[in-house]
Amino acid sequence: MLKYLITGSITLLLCSNTLLAQDTKIELTLEQSMQLAHTGNKSLKIANKEIEWAKYEHQRINSFWLPTITATGAYIHMSNNIEVRQPLSDYTNPAKDYIQSIYPGEQLVTSVLDKIGSQNLIVPLAPQNLATIDANLTLPLYTGGKRIYAGNISKQMISAAKVNKEQIDAGVQILLVENYFGLRLGNRIVDVKEKAYESLSMHYQNALKLEENGMINKAERLFVQVNLDEAKRELEAARKDLNMTQKSFKVLIKMETEDNISPVSSLFINDSIPSLSYFKGLIEDNSYASKQMKIQKDIAKNQLKIANAAYIPEIALIGKQTFFAHGIESNLLPRTFIGAGFTWNIFDGLNREKKIKQARVTQQILDIENEKVLDDNELAVDKLYNQIQNALDNIATLNTTIEMSKELLRIRKVAFKEGMATSTEVVDAEVMLSKVEIASLMAYYEYDVALINLLSVCGIPQSFDQYCNNGKTEQYIFNR
Repeated sequence: MLKYLITGSITLLLCSNTLLAQDTKIELTLEQSMQLAHTGNKSLKIANKEIEWAKYEHQRINSFWLPTITATGAYIHMSNNIEVRQPLSDYTNPAKDYIQSIYPGEQLVTSVLDKIGSQNLIVPLAPQNLATIDANLTLPLYTGGKRIYAGNISKQMISAAKVNKEQIDAGVQILLVENYFGLRLGNRIVDVKEKAYESLSMHYQNALKLEENGMINKAERLFVQVNLDEAKRELEAARKDLNMTQKSFKVLIKMETEDNISPVSSLFINDSIPSLSYFKGLIEDNSYASKQMKIQKDIAKNQLKIANAAYIPEIALIGKQTFFAHGIESNLLPRTFIGAGFTWNIFDGLNREKKIKQARVTQQILDIENEKVLDDNELAVDKLYNQIQNALDNIATLNTTIEMSKELLRIRKVAFKEGMATSTEVVDAEVMLSKVEIASLMAYYEYDVALINLLSVCGIPQSFDQYCNNGKTEQYIFNR
């Protein structure tokens, strides 16, 4: 006998340890989950790199304010030397004319001058082989404001990259809230269905006893059994759905574990929220789409200024220093020089005019798009605000329905035990209570999801934590 008791105790202990191992859960708050979702998020990493790229682009544009220094070198072999050839006849002919005027018919000196005049005076300037190494300096002094406008554009590019990151971050928050509270909702639905199944199981046991005592017939007991089997099926389906939600949430927060995640933060509602006009007032200045449109309009204005600046000449300081020269004498080409020059494009085939017209059309397009963005945001705010109000109305109605359903179920259970109510009435009351509890949980979830989307459209998703901390949770639903 002792042997069987020891064996049974060991078996019970192993089963308990197995159950404990299976029930191991990792509790996470919404804030902790948010941190995990942001860590290693690929989209946010790309957004950070885009900001970094925009900063480097701004630095590159600013480099146009600095001088450009280049080193050049060349070796040249020419087909012949560079030299100056001057015929001596240009000098002997006047001399001959002068002698003939004094001594007409003089032949000796004239013949000598003719021989000299047939020759050329050759002055070498550079040999066939040349080599040089130079340093060149170019410093733009005036570009018609192009550098200023380009610098403004590069600054706006940094701002656009930052707004894009904020928008991606808001999208991550929306996705996390939907999945986190979806997991919380799944857990709560399983709890509701487990309570319903347990209650129907107890009712079924009571029905068996009443059937044995002849107080109810077989049909009523079968009705309870059928609903008990249906409650078990719904419970298993809810658990499967919860398991899928668990997997999706683990992928989102990049947590590789076999343990289940238990969301600690509750579903919530706020009894009162700001008015619709308050949220609409945030759109123009805070929404991500509006911020992006303002940045794009600023960029378009600067692009138009750059196009207009193409009509203005550019002035630059230039200089050169020759460090090594072979075959080129310094008296022919100085080793050092400095000066200033300008470039003025007089006619470019109407290219500048077309660019100006394109820039103006771009501004017109952005103005229209800005109006469209504001209209779309207002429609989104209207829709999401209505969803929030509908959820609050449903919850207010369901609160009363839940209390009445609880009381109805209590009364019918007591009446059933005393033979004053049928099994059908008890089962109907149990099923009704489960449905209104789940409907209330769904309304809480719809409120939370609509709220984070509304705050994101308005550009203030960070205020979701404040609403969450000041909200009323769903805990009261389970006080049976």
